[in-house]
Amino acid sequence: MATAVVRYTAAAVSDRGRKRPSNEDAYGFSIEAGVYLVCDGMGGAAAGEVASTIAVDEILRLLTHRSGEKETSLPDAAQSAICEANEAIFTRAQRNHRLSGMGTTLVALATREQRVWVLNVGDSRCYRLRKGNLEQLSRDHSLVEEQVRLGRMTPREALHSPLRNVITRALGTQSQVTPDVFEFDAEPGDLFLLCSDGLTRELSDSVIQDLLNKDQSLETQSARLVDAAKKAGGHDNITCLLVRAEG
Repeated sequence: MATAVVRYTAAAVSDRGRKRPSNEDAYGFSIEAGVYLVCDGMGGAAAGEVASTIAVDEILRLLTHRSGEKETSLPDAAQSAICEANEAIFTRAQRNHRLSGMGTTLVALATREQRVWVLNVGDSRCYRLRKGNLEQLSRDHSLVEEQVRLGRMTPREALHSPLRNVITRALGTQSQVTPDVFEFDAEPGDLFLLCSDGLTRELSDSVIQDLLNKDQSLETQSARLVDAAKKAGGHDNITCLLVRAEG
């Protein structure tokens, strides 16, 4: 019988990259609450930074002050927190014309013992490295990904499409949003990567897998991923958050 996962460790690195003047990514986590977040903001001036920061702060605030709920309520609480963060961003933009149109992607990991939930809006991703093999757990909300799912574009064509930056869902751009939710069982040794597209647009999944398979600390692995993305071009902000399940 497999040993149950009883705890998680985490580390993260965020960098503005080599081309952008500022970093509009944001991340946050609470190991005690079992919540891990990466957001990639968008909007003119500093609006993207505002949106991603609101999302991380609001969701962490709501999920770290829970008490007495049953285990089964965690994904529901996470979905509710994401919806409240969406409303907070949307309302802020409505009140300040300089922030009009701001929004952010979001990918979240919620953990309770061996059970984990992945929630996402937009094209920030969650991967799992298990026994050396990398698998994407989230599903991009992007125009090219929808075309691939419909069979109108090949994955290779999607990688080089001029429309690959177009996302079809984001926090804060509409009054309501619905995140995708995926449920999994974690095993001791599983390594989860939450990242913004500044990583995945520069590095292929095979390169990411190779880097994650090196026997290094989470801090070193996070930094190595970011450095590799910068060396590959660093055209966007880059954020990597690693979460390891331990027995």
